[in-house]
Amino acid sequence: MQDTISKMIDQLPPLPETIIELEKFKQSKEQEPETLLKIIEKDPLLVAILLKLSNSALYGFRNSVDTASKALNLLGINFTLSFAFGYTIKQTLDTNLKAYGISSQKFMEISNISSILTNQWVSKIDFDLKEKLLLPVFLQDVGMFILSNLVNDEGKTDQFYADIKSGKDVVEVEMKFFGTTTSYVTAKIFRHWNLSDKLINMIEFVDDLDNCPDEYKYEVQILNVVKTACNILDPLDEKSIAKAIEKAKFFNLDSTLLSESIEKIQDRMLDK
Repeated sequence: MQDTISKMIDQLPPLPETIIELEKFKQSKEQEPETLLKIIEKDPLLVAILLKLSNSALYGFRNSVDTASKALNLLGINFTLSFAFGYTIKQTLDTNLKAYGISSQKFMEISNISSILTNQWVSKIDFDLKEKLLLPVFLQDVGMFILSNLVNDEGKTDQFYADIKSGKDVVEVEMKFFGTTTSYVTAKIFRHWNLSDKLINMIEFVDDLDNCPDEYKYEVQILNVVKTACNILDPLDEKSIAKAIEKAKFFNLDSTLLSESIEKIQDRMLDK
């Protein structure tokens, strides 16, 4: 199974020019908003999705956002960069996510909620840490596209989804069918594309905390908690929230701030 996954990754198309430009921007010492804006505006569909996102009640902006420049100003460089990365990579990998019971659009919605939760929660703990985590939290689940494609090819989509729908942990189901998990596959994809080592190392161990290097453990614990709260079937439902708060306490993370941040997002979701 691992060999099949590796072959599928080797057959992926090269990185889109947009991602190459975004990666160069991310690595640059001087990150001017105007430079990022020029990259984004080359893709009208990306701009349209960014504006739709910015006008969502989830972000709580009082006034209508009608230009990419205004969206960038309100969302911030790192948030906008992370969204552009996530959207473009999703477009590159886009396939049927029926095995997970979601659409590509739902996948992006859950990624957005995960990013908003990270922004709300972690910014109150450490602003620089929040900035560092926005990109991996947006991208950590893109390996689902490969795994979903694989289970579709094997004709086991209904069986896979039935296991997830029954309440079993998604990571356990992935291990049962593939012997690996979404986060590990995501890391392999990004390694294939020669993306940042730091990004890869943080994502690779989200589903395997026991083997996570100490250097990244704190960041990976936060990513794991956010992934738990924003699970693919029922993001921010009572069961997911309870499990996320339990994990936060176990990791000695600020569970009170986590709970308050979730309540804020839930209030905004009611206004949608």
